[in-house]
Amino acid sequence: MRKKMKFRGRFHGYMCFPLYFTIVLLGMDIAAFRYNIKMGAIGLGCVGAYFLLTLLLYFRSKTVLANEVVNIATQYASVQKKLLNEFEIPYALLDYSGKILWVNEQFTVKMGIDKKYKKSITTLFPTITREFLQKNDIPQNIYADVDHRNYRVALKRIGFNAISEDSDVLDFSEMEEFLTAIYLFDETELTVCKKEIEDQKQVSALVYIDNYEEALDSIEDVKRSLLVALIDRRVNQYFSKMDGLVRKIEKDKYFVVFKYKYLEEMKEDKFRFLEETKAIKVGNEMAVTLSVGIGIKSDNYIENYECARAAIDLALGRGGDQVVIMEGDDITYFGGKSKQVESKNRVKARVKAQALKDIIEGCENVLIMGHSISDIDSLGAGIGIYCAANSLEKKAQLVINNPTSSIRPLMDTFSVENGYPEDMFIDSDAALEMVNRNTLVMVVDTNRPSYTECPELLKRSGKVVVFDHHRQNSEVIENPILSYIEPYASSACEMVAEVLQYFNDGIKINATEADCIYAGILIDTNNFMTKTGVRTFEAAAFLKRSGAEVTRVRKMLRNDMACYKARAEAVRHAEVYRGAFAISVCPSENLQSPTIVGAQAANELLNIIGIKASFVLTEYNGKIYVSSRSIDEINVQLIMEKMGGGGHLNVAGAQLTDCTIVEAKHIIQSTLDEMLEEGDIEQ
Repeated sequence: MRKKMKFRGRFHGYMCFPLYFTIVLLGMDIAAFRYNIKMGAIGLGCVGAYFLLTLLLYFRSKTVLANEVVNIATQYASVQKKLLNEFEIPYALLDYSGKILWVNEQFTVKMGIDKKYKKSITTLFPTITREFLQKNDIPQNIYADVDHRNYRVALKRIGFNAISEDSDVLDFSEMEEFLTAIYLFDETELTVCKKEIEDQKQVSALVYIDNYEEALDSIEDVKRSLLVALIDRRVNQYFSKMDGLVRKIEKDKYFVVFKYKYLEEMKEDKFRFLEETKAIKVGNEMAVTLSVGIGIKSDNYIENYECARAAIDLALGRGGDQVVIMEGDDITYFGGKSKQVESKNRVKARVKAQALKDIIEGCENVLIMGHSISDIDSLGAGIGIYCAANSLEKKAQLVINNPTSSIRPLMDTFSVENGYPEDMFIDSDAALEMVNRNTLVMVVDTNRPSYTECPELLKRSGKVVVFDHHRQNSEVIENPILSYIEPYASSACEMVAEVLQYFNDGIKINATEADCIYAGILIDTNNFMTKTGVRTFEAAAFLKRSGAEVTRVRKMLRNDMACYKARAEAVRHAEVYRGAFAISVCPSENLQSPTIVGAQAANELLNIIGIKASFVLTEYNGKIYVSSRSIDEINVQLIMEKMGGGGHLNVAGAQLTDCTIVEAKHIIQSTLDEMLEEGDIEQ
């Protein structure tokens, strides 16, 4: 049986109102019968005629109106589809697998396809794959480049349950599949505008001449002005090509401003003016080196300048002859290949000694710590600071956790029998109990907080002083009241020995203390064969005058048989990579100080003809320790920095976590390959 269409709701009320009005007329007619029967009969006939006429019109109008409603709905759907097809924003509908179901005209124009294109969306946008669309959390927007145009692709997932929620015929509530609507927004012009705004950003830079005084001292008086003029010309020429503004603010300092768009070009040529400046020769024996600090932080000019100041400080702290770019939290290094030039001027050491004296006098007690797994240089430098504090009658203690066999013989000489306090050496737990805001925490032989014996001490104390000879990197101890970092120095012991000579009139150190400091210099210079200068021997001479005995020190530094065999094994199993790099593994079983043995093995490998750099890996306490050494041809410090470590030109190291020995070898080899290809090192 065919069911007829019915009206519901308000529209049904409008259609039936004339029929309902018949009841009102009928009530009025019944009232008329009371007064006049004849008039009532006539009224009843009229009401009947009205009802029949209204009923006839209702059924006739119902069919016409129903057809009109259907016609309007059909036309509305057609208009809606037409509007969507002519929509100015490119639009497409995809099925669950990413196949195109329907596209509007703008989409066909932008993508260069026709309306019958039914292939996968991946053919147009390779990044939009089937797996990508079916992920649980797809991004609302992705960006793609098509025919040199930049598009923002907006994605909207349409579930079948939303389509059929009012349907009485189909149920998709348990269906997992869905449709995906995509909208294309051409943001090419917006991208170009953003790029232009970015390119116009102001970049601040500071250029310092590292060895201005030393270079002028090495040249005749009549040629000094010529050398300075050539340096000025070289700096101005380089930045003028980049549309930069250069102003000389001091005799050896320049302030530079240029646009951000030129920074990438400078990176590509690796700031070649550093090498060009070193090539300037007008009779000067010493090559002139430059340090550059570049700061990019925000649109605020003052913040950029402060960022440049921090960058130049980092460049100088790393030994100079390099560029440091601080862009927000990212730090990039360029250069730093040349050997640091030792300054013969000892004014800085005297100034630092006086400052340290004032600080120690104003503190309550002194806690001295070096890096974790303390070595002889760290211990010797700590002993030197202990002597300085003791001369001012301040209580000083050295923080050392788990002393290794390499430093144990030296520590045993500082016994109660020899006049030293029982609590001269303490661990981190004891140090944390003694520290307060008026305690001086003295950090020696490292400038990285994570490498110290107890990083928590740095946060508990209000006074921190750093003495170190390693080049700085992005991780530094924050807000020290005194920082003395000299990468040219051979060791931290050399720096401390130099400071002690100016620390206090009449300060004396006994033979035991002199032996310990002297041992630190001896180890870090590999028996005065590496990184030695005039000031190194002057410091050694001061210690010798104080009672240091070479024979006594040598006896304390001897290795046991297990260490000697492990070092020999590392040398015996060394592999030569690319004909110039020795890579080996040092066994750590039954060794108390395997990292020290690894460093010794790295030194031994340099005695082999043809080896330009050595890398020895030691697995210890869940980490892979890498000791790298070179003589003068390879800057191992740059290599180790690529691996997250650091050090000096000829002596450097790194610590690798979450990897095996085999993986660590591959990391070293791939790092060498990359740096050789880019020209950062030369084979």
